[in-house]
Amino acid sequence: MGTVTRSSSEVYSSDSEKGFAVNQSTPPELDAGAKFVLVSRGSWLHCGYHLTTSIVAPVLLTLPFSFTLLGWVGGVLWLTLAAVITFYAYNLLSVVLEYHAELGRRQLRFRDMARDILGPGWAKYYVGPLQFAICFGTVIGGPLVGGKSLKFIYQLYNPEGSMKLYQFIIICGVITMILAQLPSFHSLRHVNMISLVLSVLYATCVTVGSIYIGHSKDAPPRHYSVRGSDADQLFGVFNGISIIATTYASGIIPEIQATLAPPVKGKMLKGLCVCYSVIATTYFSVAISGYWAFGNESGASVLSNFIRESKPLLPKWFFLMTNIFILLQVMALTAVYLQPTNEIFEATFGDPKMGQFSMRNVVPRVVLRSLSVAAATVLASMLPFFPDIMALFGAFGCIPLDFILPMVFYNMTFKPSKYTITFWVNTTIAGASSILVVIGGIASIRQIVLDAKTYSLFADL
Repeated sequence: MGTVTRSSSEVYSSDSEKGFAVNQSTPPELDAGAKFVLVSRGSWLHCGYHLTTSIVAPVLLTLPFSFTLLGWVGGVLWLTLAAVITFYAYNLLSVVLEYHAELGRRQLRFRDMARDILGPGWAKYYVGPLQFAICFGTVIGGPLVGGKSLKFIYQLYNPEGSMKLYQFIIICGVITMILAQLPSFHSLRHVNMISLVLSVLYATCVTVGSIYIGHSKDAPPRHYSVRGSDADQLFGVFNGISIIATTYASGIIPEIQATLAPPVKGKMLKGLCVCYSVIATTYFSVAISGYWAFGNESGASVLSNFIRESKPLLPKWFFLMTNIFILLQVMALTAVYLQPTNEIFEATFGDPKMGQFSMRNVVPRVVLRSLSVAAATVLASMLPFFPDIMALFGAFGCIPLDFILPMVFYNMTFKPSKYTITFWVNTTIAGASSILVVIGGIASIRQIVLDAKTYSLFADL
């Protein structure tokens, strides 16, 4: 539903059953989720920390592999274009959120935006479930990635050890459960500051390691041709595009902007600049150095190329340091993507009229957050092939939320003329991304079918 101009003294009602805007003399009362989880006390710098943790993650270690599907020109071009498009899209979301905040109706959640702009059905049956699937999927992936890093460290010093992957996943799940009890998104600001530093550190380690191996006597032969049949190459291009698109995905931009203390105008742009300065430093260095060093032999994670024929190409302390950085950072990432789930639990079972730390709110908070993390940990242990499923989520979830809806929200809110560049840029990005959703989804499903014969529950990968 389009937004019409109102005086800044008028506000919307969040309780309108049909989702239409209603004038009120006082702001609507916040539910427990918005009041307790999405506390608006942060600065633009805190926002930068949250943004960086939500986007810059160990998935960036797949970038050299995406280059094997796209080649040098296609890889660098799409990596750059995706950065420009997502920065533009996230800034558009921020502008729409600032506009509604100035009208007196601050939207704190993605589903709030969908309800007010598209209508309540879109919020309830599309945007809300889609965002939840992406966020909870990331929570499942967090202990899995952390467990694999922990297992790698274990086997590095105890190669004959008997511990299985699921045991390491459970250890990471327990750590996640502790972090899940932090009461609000804002309370993660210091954790996410450390996370930002950790992401730069492990990206630096991987870049230096790739360059060192590439120049060493153990350097593997390098070929940069795209391999496979014509069909494999075609599907590979779209799979590579989906992988890179997913590395830039956030899906929680409104929730991050909700942590900003009012007035919010201009703060999100500063936070995005912090985030994308880290992205420019890490993504391009890892992608280019990794693909340069290993060519079309680059593995699904570039770290796998640091071991050749069971022989580490770098000292043990290097692997230990890099995997510790990854392990710690992925725990922070998981805590960030828990926030939408926590907010839903709090909104449903919390009482905004009681204190945040009253027994009435603390007991259901601890129980429900612990149960959600326990469920995610069990699923991570059962489905160690979950990254293949996340590629499908990336195509059907991340691209709509991060590449399509920002354009739609902006055009429906501000209604730029069809004769303006803005209208056609937004429409072109949304249209091309919609095509990418379909083709990328097909490519992801095809990959799942190809890999299905290797799947088994509780596999010790």
